[in-house]
Amino acid sequence: MTKQRSSEPQRKGRLLKLVTLVLLTTLMLAGGYALHLYSQTKVAIDKTYVKNKATTKKTVNLADQKPISILLMGTDTGEFGRSDTGRSDTMIVVTINPQGKRTTMISIPRDTLAEMTTSQYTGYQKINAAYTFGGVDATVATIKTLINVPINYYVIVNMAGLEKIVDGIGGIDVNVKFSWSDPYSHGTFTKGPAHLNGKQALAYARMRHADPEGDYGRQQRQQEVITAIVKNALSAKSLTNYKSLMTSLSNSMRTDLTFDEMVTIAENYRGAAKTINKSTLQGLGAYISSAAYQVPTTADLQKTSDLARTELGLATTTLDNFNTKQNALNTQMGFNWNDLNNPTYHVYR
Repeated sequence: MTKQRSSEPQRKGRLLKLVTLVLLTTLMLAGGYALHLYSQTKVAIDKTYVKNKATTKKTVNLADQKPISILLMGTDTGEFGRSDTGRSDTMIVVTINPQGKRTTMISIPRDTLAEMTTSQYTGYQKINAAYTFGGVDATVATIKTLINVPINYYVIVNMAGLEKIVDGIGGIDVNVKFSWSDPYSHGTFTKGPAHLNGKQALAYARMRHADPEGDYGRQQRQQEVITAIVKNALSAKSLTNYKSLMTSLSNSMRTDLTFDEMVTIAENYRGAAKTINKSTLQGLGAYISSAAYQVPTTADLQKTSDLARTELGLATTTLDNFNTKQNALNTQMGFNWNDLNNPTYHVYR
């Protein structure tokens, strides 16, 4: 097991980019709501559809109830349509296994070392830069290469509607692990159970500076918030601010899931939301030149790949990519994988 990694040097916190609406919406559709609510949902979903070249949805027949994967992403650029592309600082690979009746969320840290190829840039970068250089296509392709897992669909959400989403489902319940106050996220929380409104949920999920586990602790809270949203969406109180929620959905989400595909998932995959497992691709805090990265070991990359592929009903394969090759070269040159004090990692050409 990889030892606890040191956190990257602190910098100004960014707003959390939670990407939960695909699961939220499909579960809402499955709840048996009135026809006019169904129609409002279709109008909202139709506005969010954007076709993507990198996903492999054509190979999936949802009617067969086979396991599927969805890449959830988040940006901090406000409503879609702005010129500032931003970075995908939240990336979670979600596998939904209807036969096993479980969903697995695998967080990919934003500072993970990765190789990417786009029309604007070819080389290595922190993985959240793929979205800046090539949008959804580049992000999906980069993650597929990193862990050798097919991505069937994507969902990307920006910050504009997060508070309305949580408020629209009547808030969420979480369990605060320790008391903290953070000037970056503007949140103050006391250890123990808590019911959060949208503003509080945002602050709770975006904090990392006051967390002893740094960005990894934040990823755990992101997953906790996502789980809480999905579970709350199953209750009738989710209709409290339905119109506002649908407006937020139209402005804050983009996906290559069509409305009909969401309905099918709601009908055939709903049971998988009852059990939600959580995992994170671990990395070692290290410097490459003067920049702080998270560098996952080959063992951690393989573990993540095996988990996702197994959940998708695929055979596991031995990873052989940019990261594994660079890890081997660094090991040959004496890199100390047990050094938790941000050692220097070299990229060899």
